[in-house]
Amino acid sequence: MSPATTPTGEGPPNAPGVPARLRHLVQAPRVDISIKLASRKQVFTTLDKIEGVASVTATADTYFDDVEIEFVGTARTFLERLTTAAAASGRSEAFHQFLKLTQPGLEDHYPEANILKAGQTYDFPFVFGVPQQLLPRICQHKVQSPSVRDAHLQLPPTFGDKDFTDQPGELNDMAPDMASVRYGVFAKVSKVKSTDEGASRVSLASRAKKLRISPAVDEEPPLDAGGKDSEYVMRKEKMMRKGMLKGKLGTLVMEASQPPSLRMKPNSNHDSESRTTTMATVMLRFDPADENAQPPRLNCMNSKLKVVTFFASSARQSFPTKNASSLDLSQGIHTEQLQLSSRCMANVEWTKHKADKSADTPSRRDSATSFSGGFADINTPQPSEQYKGKAYYTARLLVPITLPNHKAFVPTFHSCLVSRQYALKLDLSISGTGGIAPSLDLKLPIQISQAGRQDNHSPERPAGAPPAISPEEEAAESESIYDFFEPRAVGPPAFSSASASSPSSPAASPSQEGQHDPRSQSGSRTPPEQRRTRSRVPVAGGRGDEADEAPPGYSVLPPGAQRMMRGDRSVEVAAH
Repeated sequence: MSPATTPTGEGPPNAPGVPARLRHLVQAPRVDISIKLASRKQVFTTLDKIEGVASVTATADTYFDDVEIEFVGTARTFLERLTTAAAASGRSEAFHQFLKLTQPGLEDHYPEANILKAGQTYDFPFVFGVPQQLLPRICQHKVQSPSVRDAHLQLPPTFGDKDFTDQPGELNDMAPDMASVRYGVFAKVSKVKSTDEGASRVSLASRAKKLRISPAVDEEPPLDAGGKDSEYVMRKEKMMRKGMLKGKLGTLVMEASQPPSLRMKPNSNHDSESRTTTMATVMLRFDPADENAQPPRLNCMNSKLKVVTFFASSARQSFPTKNASSLDLSQGIHTEQLQLSSRCMANVEWTKHKADKSADTPSRRDSATSFSGGFADINTPQPSEQYKGKAYYTARLLVPITLPNHKAFVPTFHSCLVSRQYALKLDLSISGTGGIAPSLDLKLPIQISQAGRQDNHSPERPAGAPPAISPEEEAAESESIYDFFEPRAVGPPAFSSASASSPSSPAASPSQEGQHDPRSQSGSRTPPEQRRTRSRVPVAGGRGDEADEAPPGYSVLPPGAQRMMRGDRSVEVAAH
């Protein structure tokens, strides 16, 4: 017999000749999970319902202990440190789970004896609501002002998820690889396994369904863009000459304030017919050098949108700036610039004003924010430094701003780790004489906001509205009011960072976990006698008594801990 020949009946159990019944006995049972959403919405916004069914099917009779369905939101960043000092080089990472809502009442759909019958499909329904903001415990690090914390507690949009942007027909959101914000519905089936070292929870199957979230964002008040260290330029002055090697013509002043926000619709990035627009107003003033000098002839106004992404490997205490990011090794910045439009301004009409004697010694002011009482029009720019109280000219330019439809835009946001800001650059060219073509440019802050869906209403009832429940129902409801006064575990936010150069410190305590909050669950008002107590047991081969497991694309680190890479091994230490 040739060595390559296998005698009949001696082949492996999974060989084609082995009966199906025998293969069923030797093959490990498999549990499959599929998640289907009831809505076909491509984008979910604030107060939207995320409703669907998680279907579980086993290839063999399988015992389980728990089925969990969660709505999860995470942020991840990393920075590459390239320095001459070896101790300061390496990659620094951070992971933050800022949202975790758990579907209650799944025990009502468990099969008898918690056994999944072979070939039978079990459906577990779920429904979540996109919250208006995050819980205060999500952002407990130090901040320089309450406005920073308020911004960090706003829901960030889906950002930098390559699984979305790399798909055909999807637009690029201009996010760098170093920063991402992801959302998903995560379903998991697990059981408790007893070992010599004690009980541990083992995952039988898990499945994640990624979601695109774009929350409603209100327009914020204009930024304080004044000061010498400001990144923005709200006012420019330029001396104009009659020609090369000729005398002065006068001084041209260009000034603007922050334009109204670009207000998007919830699905504007997926609607080719939807156009997001706003209007920027630019004020010009020309102070002639002599009475016979005429205003210069304008040429073109070019507008560009600067897209700025800030990311950090540690929780940020203030709003990010370009200057601060260049000095802090834990922060990074990524910028892109988009051409918006180029408009001819040659036909702009100038208005001549009589001499203003009160402006012989003008007082300087913060551009576009205050005005002198000596001027009839509060929109008239302040005089230039060379103004001597003679007649002057003004003009008003309207510059339409429209977001291009070949890119995906997210609202302006600031989270603990990631921020997205926008700036508008306006460049006005002047028709010069003698080969000289001067120009003036401004850099203005601009915000992108987003409207909510019209069919979504705030849960607050208007004044004078009828009671939502009858007195009898209210009395019955008050019997379970103790549910709202039960002590709740409050811990630090689930930050974790990894650095190649940080020193080691004692291990983090498992009791620092603060992600599960029963009060944050949809409809989590089940009386205690009907709630099933679920013990927290360690994951097999895991870390302490934590049983949480993240979906694919999400990594789990103990909240408040750091992961230090030392050679080929990973060491977890306590966070700052």
